[in-house]
Amino acid sequence: MKEYVIGLDLGTTSVKAVMFKKDGKVKAETEQLIKTLYSTDGYAEQDPDVIVSSAVFALKNVLDKAGTDADKIIGIGFSSAMHSLICVDGEGSALSKAMIWADGRSSLQAKELMRSEGPDFYNRTGTPIHPMSPLTKLIWMKETSYVPYLQSTYFMSIKEYIIYQWFNERVTDYAMAAATGMMNGRTLSWDTEILEKADIKEDQLGQTVPPDYRLGELNPIIANYLKLPRNVPFIIGSADGQLANLGSSGLEENCLTISAGTSGAVRKWTSSFTVNEGHEVFCYAFTPGHYIAGGPTNNGGVAIEWLKKTLNYDGTYEELILSAETVPPGADGLIFLPYINGERAPLWDQEARGSLIGLSISHGVPQYARAVLEGITFNLYQIYLSLGEAGESAEVIYVNGGLSRSALWVQMLSDVFNKPVQRTESHHSAAWGAAWLVLTSLGEKDSLEQIKENIPLGERIEPDKERHQTYMGIFERYRRLVNATT
Repeated sequence: MKEYVIGLDLGTTSVKAVMFKKDGKVKAETEQLIKTLYSTDGYAEQDPDVIVSSAVFALKNVLDKAGTDADKIIGIGFSSAMHSLICVDGEGSALSKAMIWADGRSSLQAKELMRSEGPDFYNRTGTPIHPMSPLTKLIWMKETSYVPYLQSTYFMSIKEYIIYQWFNERVTDYAMAAATGMMNGRTLSWDTEILEKADIKEDQLGQTVPPDYRLGELNPIIANYLKLPRNVPFIIGSADGQLANLGSSGLEENCLTISAGTSGAVRKWTSSFTVNEGHEVFCYAFTPGHYIAGGPTNNGGVAIEWLKKTLNYDGTYEELILSAETVPPGADGLIFLPYINGERAPLWDQEARGSLIGLSISHGVPQYARAVLEGITFNLYQIYLSLGEAGESAEVIYVNGGLSRSALWVQMLSDVFNKPVQRTESHHSAAWGAAWLVLTSLGEKDSLEQIKENIPLGERIEPDKERHQTYMGIFERYRRLVNATT
């Protein structure tokens, strides 16, 4: 009897394989860390072939850890971080490293594109003009005569690259295509005029397909290593943002979903393709009837990691966060602008830089930790404000990602937003969303909406009205400082 389904989540910092029961309970999980190469020139690259191997190892490890026979596996679904780009030759081999979302080499190209075509391209694609997007990366490659670009037959995200290696298919789901900045959000097909800007052709990109698309037979070498039949169902899935929303809140439009891992995002479901006049938020497709509107931040948990490293703090990441409990809201006058990694929403400025403002000789580790947590949260709140009425109509926040494990931070989030925050029992919302797509695609479950009955929920945190008022006063100072320094 087939009992289990696997979500394979290709993240920025790791590849995770999570095996679920049909009700969303975790049977087994495993993780393979991924190394990112950074440079002062804005490079942020990963080795695509290492990620392919990591994905294979993650699947093998979760199968071994669960001790589950292949005949009990219903299928496997993909989730993936957005905005990566790899130059690939005609044989399917990578000619370049994978440029990830944090790569800032195309900053000048993004500025020029925003000046010349920005509003028009944004209104057609729903993707803000920024160095994160493969569109600006391709324009940078063209203008700098980047050798792998000149030699390329195809251009792929890391997810597409794995699919090509494993199944010999060149396909991409709507969400991943939307995140390139080259897919028309209304037609769900490549926009040929935008492709011309990067001097590439439609056949150099994968065919756009819905997230329930079933891939063909698995590469026999990989199938043999995994001890899986070649025809085990693999479903293409979607981007991690859409799947994190699906896996934590279903398809409800009356809620926000906030992801706070290394980076972060505020997202909300919408039934149609919508863009805003300020070009502050994205709108990415999931299915023809479901879109995600929201904004991503470069600066989530990475800011805590930066603080730990900068202070040479001997304790754990969790202990550093807990130290903030001894300090009241406002961190004794210390304010942190969290733009240490440039910024996407709400600034869309890769050259933005962070600041600690109000430093005093009386400040120590607890104040630093509190200020950093508050800065991360205020930034998310600014993104939420960019959603306007769509955000205000949300009645509850579903939260996922590493920071959601901190009771202190989740309460802070609830207090700042003045909304209840619902935690999920599992922190693998994107993987569960991918797994649920497998179940619905194969007829094991009736609909995407039915996932709402199969999300193991954890604690619900209520906002403190008095602290909310205190935070709003601090936030006004924070916002004035943002406007004055960026």
